[in-house]
Amino acid sequence: MWAHERHNRIVALLNERQRLTTEMFAAELGVSKETIRRDLIELELSGKLSRVHGGAIPSTAPVEASYVERGKLNRKEKHDIARAVMPLLESGMSCFIDAGSTTHMLSPGLLQRTGLRIVTNSAVLAQDLASNPGIDAFLLGGRMAKEMPATYGDQTIAEINRHRLDVAIVSCVGFDAADGAMDYLWHEAVVARAMFEHAKTRILLADSSKLGRSSRVQICTASEVDILVSDASIGKSEMAKLTEAGVKRIVVAPAA
Repeated sequence: MWAHERHNRIVALLNERQRLTTEMFAAELGVSKETIRRDLIELELSGKLSRVHGGAIPSTAPVEASYVERGKLNRKEKHDIARAVMPLLESGMSCFIDAGSTTHMLSPGLLQRTGLRIVTNSAVLAQDLASNPGIDAFLLGGRMAKEMPATYGDQTIAEINRHRLDVAIVSCVGFDAADGAMDYLWHEAVVARAMFEHAKTRILLADSSKLGRSSRVQICTASEVDILVSDASIGKSEMAKLTEAGVKRIVVAPAA
């Protein structure tokens, strides 16, 4: 049985029975427990289930849209946010940028800049910036994610840990005053968290549709965000909640 066939069968079994042990999966599929453990890890990373001690249960979080689908959502707001980020970056700065549909919108503005060093796990952003001789672009090594053109994993985190940069710019699935910045996939949240931990200034990008929303994995608390950049639709009450929760500065991107 091929891996994708096992994965489909595992998900189908969980939907039917709600909870199974590693031993049950192995018996049903006729493979080793080690193979099942690897399958469960991959399926959890893609958001299709949640691992628990000794087995797995169906994912309780709504499935996140694909990278391509996310790129089509709120494009105007993301463009506005990207333009608002540019004045925050000064020549000579070094900057982490994580992979995401919102952070990829920074590409056109960065192509007009010089004197910046960009460290990213986004393969598409690094490829875009390679055409600008005024930008020193560094693509972090690691495993290539299946759901988007980005690196992740132990090697990626190890390389991030070697840097001490001026700024980190990361995106999120949701940002809530109580839960903080959240992501759907564990490995994406870990990369964003590591970037924040190794930067002097932490900038979070979140269009207004993401505010007040939560997800599965926390990137950071609200008080750890130095600058939130959102679009003009952000409400005053939401701004007040986030400020009270510890966000140090909120930049509202003017509509183009």
